[in-house]
Amino acid sequence: MSLLELLEDSTTWLAWSGLGLLLITLISFIVNWGVRFRLVGATVFTFLLSISCWAFSTSYSPPLLVEGAQYAPVVYDNGSDLVIIQASDNFPNEAIQPTLEQIAGNIKGGGRNGGVVHVKIRKLEASEEGISTPVILGEVIRDFSRNITTKPTQLNNGP
Repeated sequence: MSLLELLEDSTTWLAWSGLGLLLITLISFIVNWGVRFRLVGATVFTFLLSISCWAFSTSYSPPLLVEGAQYAPVVYDNGSDLVIIQASDNFPNEAIQPTLEQIAGNIKGGGRNGGVVHVKIRKLEASEEGISTPVILGEVIRDFSRNITTKPTQLNNGP
């Protein structure tokens, strides 16, 4: 059972349970049971869980997985227009484009003002003792205003 199926089933079961508890709560007020106020809390909490499951199931989108992509951590994200990914020393050249596509596809545009985001992948090369120089291996541009992603550009084939 997938996560979305579980959320949809949970929403249904919790909604029906809330309706059942609501009926029992109404009966407890008519009969003047001592547990009537506890039933109010349980009923409200059950409806709250049902609404929360529904909201999460409508907002959930699974991450994009691109075949051939490898793990590369995001080392810089200014939250607006630039994301930098760090490639390891043994990062293969054929994994640059799929990794860029995967990272660009998983970026959320909510706080980015609907603009253009440059996603770059870099590798650090030692230039002198104790000093390293970043080398940009590739770049992709994600435009949230038009909802498009440009084809990844491989800038440097590396050493």
